[in-house]
Amino acid sequence: MGDLLDLLAVWMPRQRWYGTKGRDPRLTVVADWPLDDDARLLLVRDEAVQPAIVYQVPIVQRPEGSVPPGSLIGACGEGHVWADATTDAGFTDQLYAWITEGGAVGTPEDGFVGFTLARPAGKTPAPRAVARVLSGEQSNTSLIFRPDEGADGVPVICKLFRQVNPGINPDVELQSALAAGGAQFVPAAIGEVRGAWITPEGVPVSGSLAFAQEFFEGVEDAWRVALDAAAAGDDFAARAHALGASVAGMHVALAAQFPTRDPDADDRAAVVGAWDRRLAIALAEVPALAPYADRIREVYATAAAAPWPALQRVHGDLHLGQVLHTPSNGWVLLDFEGEPLRPIEERLMPDVAVRDVAGMLRSFDYVSGAVADDDGDAVRAWVIAAQQAFLAGYAETAGAQRTDDDPLLAAFELDKAVYEAIYETRNRPDWIGIPLAAIGRLAPLD
Repeated sequence: MGDLLDLLAVWMPRQRWYGTKGRDPRLTVVADWPLDDDARLLLVRDEAVQPAIVYQVPIVQRPEGSVPPGSLIGACGEGHVWADATTDAGFTDQLYAWITEGGAVGTPEDGFVGFTLARPAGKTPAPRAVARVLSGEQSNTSLIFRPDEGADGVPVICKLFRQVNPGINPDVELQSALAAGGAQFVPAAIGEVRGAWITPEGVPVSGSLAFAQEFFEGVEDAWRVALDAAAAGDDFAARAHALGASVAGMHVALAAQFPTRDPDADDRAAVVGAWDRRLAIALAEVPALAPYADRIREVYATAAAAPWPALQRVHGDLHLGQVLHTPSNGWVLLDFEGEPLRPIEERLMPDVAVRDVAGMLRSFDYVSGAVADDDGDAVRAWVIAAQQAFLAGYAETAGAQRTDDDPLLAAFELDKAVYEAIYETRNRPDWIGIPLAAIGRLAPLD
């Protein structure tokens, strides 16, 4: 096992889902579950960062020269190599069986179980399917399973969670509940895999390993749809209104299916503290923010003193890229994990629903920076119209009176723009003007 861990310590940092960039992994094995066809499913603990991160790493042993280059982990002797099993048909066939038919590996205390979820009529997966890894994933690995030739059934997308935590993943918990409640704005749930293992401290825990849902073929996400509409100058108001209604419908359904509570002083302090910490980081890294610092703090103080709605479960990382436009269901919301960088404990707690609204407004604003326009006025007008239509659709479905000067919404929008200023400074300096312009609008100087 030592040789394999050494190989993984070299291979894992090169993967997009590895979360501790710039550090050498310090790995130990938490669980090692043998599978069929020379495959194994590992849970590997990385103590290069605290708190330590547990990663899910399915591996397979294959003859040298028979695996895709990007999947190669390293040699294991006698003409064989270790490879990432997500590109191996032997492993993906097993995974598909677990999510569509069920099945168990190991013991209830040290193993995992796959089980199916309630599915609407017409959403039955095929008995056989061919897998393909979805490119572009950042923090997980998703596989698309299309029905094998001659097999009937819906295509399935299965997300294999690379970072594994005790407890049910919010992506599984929230989407499964919404789908079971008949919501059309989430894909049909197909199945999931949950594991049980013993921590290095000797504590038995369990958590989500994989989640599968209906895959919509040939559709585009809302970001691409919005970009194309803005570039062509097409009116987007009706579609933005419908998107606002879908987001509000999500919040209404989540509030009905999960506990809500009134925020107390500690809740307010935690949110405001997060705003202040983010602002401090931004002021240290983005000098252009300095003139706005006092005004930003005033916006935060006004929001802190304003009435707050009940806290509830939310999406947590909502933007146009997390939404699909489908012929059958209209707008469909995806990826309920929340912000990957937030601790899992925070992502599982009730939050302020307006956080999701602010995320969508900021995402619309980014269209103005991504679409070429000679003077900017036409695209800016498009963005404003889309934002206003989105807010109108949201308010109508949520049953709340619409207010365009909501201090809490302004604060969350501003906090998101401050985060964007940090991100763009670090990664895309040419885009820094987008969040800076938003900050100028949300916290105008006298």
